[in-house]
Amino acid sequence: MNEELNVYLSQIRPLSASAMETAHSRWSQVAKPLNSLGVLEADIIKMAGIRETSKVDINKRALLILCADNGIVEEGVTQTGREVTALVAENMTKGDSSVCIMAERAGVDVFPVDMGVARDLFSGLRYPLICRKTAYGTNNFRKEPAMKREEAVKSIETGIKLVGELAGKGYHLIATGEMGIGNTTTSSAVASLLLKKAPEALTGRGAGLNDEGLKKKLEVIREAVERYGPVCRDAVDILACVGGFDLAGLTGVFLGGAIYRIPVLVDGFISAAAALSADRIYPGCSGFMLASHVSAEPAGRLLLDELGLLPLIQAGMCLGEGTGAVAAIPLLDMAAGVYTKMSSFEDIHIEAYKPMGGQ
Repeated sequence: MNEELNVYLSQIRPLSASAMETAHSRWSQVAKPLNSLGVLEADIIKMAGIRETSKVDINKRALLILCADNGIVEEGVTQTGREVTALVAENMTKGDSSVCIMAERAGVDVFPVDMGVARDLFSGLRYPLICRKTAYGTNNFRKEPAMKREEAVKSIETGIKLVGELAGKGYHLIATGEMGIGNTTTSSAVASLLLKKAPEALTGRGAGLNDEGLKKKLEVIREAVERYGPVCRDAVDILACVGGFDLAGLTGVFLGGAIYRIPVLVDGFISAAAALSADRIYPGCSGFMLASHVSAEPAGRLLLDELGLLPLIQAGMCLGEGTGAVAAIPLLDMAAGVYTKMSSFEDIHIEAYKPMGGQ
């Protein structure tokens, strides 16, 4: 780890136990059956611990979409070419993508970021592009490591800095998204090395591969795991060998959430692979994360289980871009409204529910 990254990580402090206790007490006083909002209640309590106050405010929220190209696309592991990354990223800046439409409905500000798209991008006016390009795409990791370790660290630090900038603008909640053709392949390789599980258990069809394409994808990932596994010393090495600039940047976003004490929503499989990378770099970092949904990709549930996170939504989603994370925000909004505004048992003069044991 380099010195600058260590300085960032040294700023992380545990969740505030006192704020969480106060939030838990507030939930027990709200005039409804105990624990009846399930994971939503737990997430509000966690947010109190992250923000170090029982006053939960998520009115200003952002989506960071990290965009980058992956050299492994050369191996025929995707249905489309890498030129699609740039086209979709540019559409995002115009507000013309699935997640942008969803974000508008959910009251989420969108920040598309060029972490390493293979060409320079034009920016629309709706959501102006943030250019933080590490390089013009990664290398083909079947032939050589995807990037240098220094590039992985630089991308992680970029993600941390993006969170710092949003913290300075008063954002209280950050959703994670990505765009990069080939990034289910990089994510499966990263997940396989982090979890020490066979690629077959973690790899899906991504954006619609046929049987032959899936076979090719698995072959490429198996080779990479066998080649790089013995030489990877830590999660940063794994990102450098088989990851992408989007994944490394998202790893930094999750670390940034812990550093700047802003809850960060895990989207699907790809952002969950980055989230686990962050937790391996700084164990306990998952305490600053919220899980939005369970991805339909094979590793979706496994990664969340490893992180100890319970998702809010199970809808078979696998679109990416941050769509699951954005979809979860209205649910959190509603929970925060109940937590903040609903009458207590004392207010309405009825006896409070008491824990009775059992399930």
